[in-house]
Amino acid sequence: MSQKFDVVVIGAGPGGYVAAIKAAQLGLKTACIEKYQDKEGKLALGGTCLNVGCIPSKALLDSSWKYYEAKKSFNVHGISTGEVAIDVPTMVGRKATIVKGLTGGVASLFKANGVTSLQGHGKLLAGKKVELTKVDGTVEIIEAEHVILASGSRPIDIPPAPVDQNVIVDSTGALEFQQVPKRLGVIGAGVIGLELGSVWARLGAQVTVLEALEKFLPAADEAVAKEALKTFTNQGLDVKLGARVTGSQVNGDEVEVTYTDANGEQKITFDRLIVAVGRRPVTTDLLATDSGVTLDERGYIYVDDYCATSVPGVYAIGDVVRGLMLAHKASEEGIMVVERIKGHKAQMNYNLVPSVIYTHPEIAWVGKTEQTLKGEGVEVNVGTFPFAASGRALAANDTGGFVKIIADAKTDRVLGVHVIGPSAAELVQQGAIAMEFGSSAEDLGMMVFSHPTLSEALHEAALAVNGGAIHIQNRKKR
Repeated sequence: MSQKFDVVVIGAGPGGYVAAIKAAQLGLKTACIEKYQDKEGKLALGGTCLNVGCIPSKALLDSSWKYYEAKKSFNVHGISTGEVAIDVPTMVGRKATIVKGLTGGVASLFKANGVTSLQGHGKLLAGKKVELTKVDGTVEIIEAEHVILASGSRPIDIPPAPVDQNVIVDSTGALEFQQVPKRLGVIGAGVIGLELGSVWARLGAQVTVLEALEKFLPAADEAVAKEALKTFTNQGLDVKLGARVTGSQVNGDEVEVTYTDANGEQKITFDRLIVAVGRRPVTTDLLATDSGVTLDERGYIYVDDYCATSVPGVYAIGDVVRGLMLAHKASEEGIMVVERIKGHKAQMNYNLVPSVIYTHPEIAWVGKTEQTLKGEGVEVNVGTFPFAASGRALAANDTGGFVKIIADAKTDRVLGVHVIGPSAAELVQQGAIAMEFGSSAEDLGMMVFSHPTLSEALHEAALAVNGGAIHIQNRKKR
């Protein structure tokens, strides 16, 4: 006799596990299927984010930044040290401990909320039935009233640089280096490439980033992208734009990469090469041919604005559907879907999903860029405030970057908040909250911000939109 559930979730990443917990909290009998195993062969919940993505990369970013500060800037504070060294295996081991704690935490949350955890591969069949192939190869058919597909994404492979997880690695392999490579190549100057490149550059690697596009961080505001490129260059990252990789040859413990740029064909040799050109949805053996669920032209599961697929009662969320591949986007989609299953009129504001790059300085934004708005014919007023004028940033010796706020010139409503600098992710979230409630730049300017804080930079940028900044000279209105 097959098991029956109100909700079956396939995938226990940040979209899937959140949806499962929320469904159980709302009184729905819920199961969540996950096949990922850790190095010990045990079920590891949390998906890419917790296991080989967001969390482990941030652990390495924080560890490497502390090393970098100790080596480069402690003397500014009057702190002297002996020779500073990095124990890479210990750093990587700390990362693994954090990951294990969080994945175990998800398992505990499943138990506390009454979610049934099923280990194996889930496949959607016709009639909202799910085929569960267990680790031992046995198969079970599960019946569900509602199915949520949350199978996530995986790194994109490119033929010119086939990953062997030894000399040529993807983002997962780049988290497991046991020593600092002397010469490190990174293909792709996106979020993943810049974060991983930063980790190993701080620890002493000579890092070269090969980016096929001519423009750096095209999704970011141009002013932010320009500042970021200057900063990363000063930190030692050699970012080559318009560099399209055409081939690679592994020779023992090094790899020769061939690429073309404005000067023709070039060759460069690395000790390790990271391929970070993006991610693609995981739909391999996820859908039976008669499941009724359709894919779009790019291989994503087709869904409407509420993540409903072409089959009533079947939903898809996260990286496997259209939109930004972000853990927080997936989580909120999961909650929205479950709320709608319960009959609530939940919806999600896709216009206000923040984006963050956890380099140092951090880069974050929400809403539209100045170039996008001007391209749409929207008249805007812009206010910026540099962290070099922030007392709190000066006290922390972390003054690079700025806050930029863009507002509609006619209504003063905030249309975009862009930050490069300390705690950018936290400041942009404040902007997202304001924008969710339709705040004007004047509204932000009238709020009381505690002193001294980095948040005051957001306050001053809002004041600057209308020429009222206090701690910098205001631009004259044209």
